[in-house]
Amino acid sequence: MLVFIIKRLGNAVLVMLSVALIAFLIFRLAGDPVELMVGEQTSQEDRAALRERLGLNDSLPTQYLRFVKDAAEGNFGVSYRNGQQVLPLIAERFPATLELVLVATIISLVIGLPLGVLTAIRRGKWYTEGLQFLSIVGVSLPSFVVGILLILVFSVSLGWAPAFGRGDVVQLGWWSTGLLTSSGRAALILPAIALSLYQITLVMRLVRAEMLEVLRSDFVKFARARGIPRWRIYFRHALRNCLMPVVTLTTMNVGSLIAFALITETVFQWPGMGMMFIQAVTFLDIPVMAAYLCIISFIFVVLNTFVDITYAVIDPRLRTAR
Repeated sequence: MLVFIIKRLGNAVLVMLSVALIAFLIFRLAGDPVELMVGEQTSQEDRAALRERLGLNDSLPTQYLRFVKDAAEGNFGVSYRNGQQVLPLIAERFPATLELVLVATIISLVIGLPLGVLTAIRRGKWYTEGLQFLSIVGVSLPSFVVGILLILVFSVSLGWAPAFGRGDVVQLGWWSTGLLTSSGRAALILPAIALSLYQITLVMRLVRAEMLEVLRSDFVKFARARGIPRWRIYFRHALRNCLMPVVTLTTMNVGSLIAFALITETVFQWPGMGMMFIQAVTFLDIPVMAAYLCIISFIFVVLNTFVDITYAVIDPRLRTAR
């Protein structure tokens, strides 16, 4: 088991070094950092001094190793747009994104699990076929279209929820949350639903497929023969055997939701990391773009490694699988 963990951690380090190389190349190929940081009136002497201070006169391998060292210490440089350290800017926006992703994940599980069970045990009914059709629509619709439709219906037409912003927030140390205020909870509803729609359809279809497989197993037939109530067979015995792939999918999709929440955040003007990344692309803020890439990749690597190690703990055969 120890060898397996060391191998997985080694793979994680190699992936992060590759991501760091890509981020470093973004620094070097997107333009001269000095030209992006100074104005037109800056003298050549000041430009040369800034280039020397940034270490741009060193060789590329030296610059790359320095970039990896600084990134490991959380130092991604200074934002070209704000003139501030990048990591505090990301830390300021991270609570909004994580809060949105966690609420969207909870919504997807609360809605997707029962719908998956329902479409499995009531297969062939008109309403389950309708849910199957809606799930295809949910997978196919782009998130920005869903967000615009939600704003049009629930904000513009009905006026039930805010169309943009995060509402009032409460500071708990360095963490900010809108869950403790009424306006913050109201502002979270529409973006969380828009972000969770694709996840709901995935969970529902996965649970349905797993439930259909489990309901054909012998232990379910024996449970029915013993006279155990159907609801207990479905929700206590069968559903429990379907949860492993659901947990895996949900865990892996947390990273995906964090990475791709930028579209939802842009539509709803949600002040998270995705919105900050879009602004960085607009203003060619290379340090912010590179830091976002490294942090999102780190989240993916951590989640993948966690899932691999968890599987190895559950099934020892995976420790020696090639």
